[in-house]
Amino acid sequence: MNRRLEPELMDTAEQALAYAAADFAASNTLFMELLRQLDPGPLDGARALDLGCGPADIVIRFLRAYPKAHCDALDGSRPMLDLAQSALDALPGLAPRCRLLCDILPSAQLQADHYDLILSNSLLHHLHDPQVLWRTIQDSARPGALVLIMDLMRPASPGWAEALVETYTPGEPEILREDFRNSLYAAFEPQEVVAQLATAGLDCLEVGVVSDRHLAVMGRLPV
Repeated sequence: MNRRLEPELMDTAEQALAYAAADFAASNTLFMELLRQLDPGPLDGARALDLGCGPADIVIRFLRAYPKAHCDALDGSRPMLDLAQSALDALPGLAPRCRLLCDILPSAQLQADHYDLILSNSLLHHLHDPQVLWRTIQDSARPGALVLIMDLMRPASPGWAEALVETYTPGEPEILREDFRNSLYAAFEPQEVVAQLATAGLDCLEVGVVSDRHLAVMGRLPV
């Protein structure tokens, strides 16, 4: 199945609310489990960067798991960041350790060679040029930084895509179902991501299939 681009931003309030209200507990729990498997040792005091943070569920889970860590969280959608701010405001113990940034990639707001950990969940498929993500990682991460990128994986056929929509968004608002369908069509296959990493000079990162609809890019950058 050929890739079909979708808009890079979910920038309407209706989309943001539908996304924030959806149940992503299973995939977000999987993300955190992958992070623990990656290397749990040095993360408690880490300076992390979450790219495409959305309503900040991953950010909140990360800061809860690592009480001494700090996180810059970037998203290009102001409605998404408004929801993220509301979620953080309800958690005063976490909010001071998170800085929300409204911008798209590449972003001049990100410090070079600064972050110990780069996170991203469900951003890659939105990007018309995926190299902007890999260049941002190279520019923003410190030598030896850990990287965890999880994203949807493009199904082999329209029928498979529709089966995933029916399996994971039954009873959801039609706007969320359509966004999920569009995202599946816009996602990459694992071998395409491997080729992207080779082009970017990031062969040190590994690509793996981690669920029936997700792939992950994991590893440590060279020191």
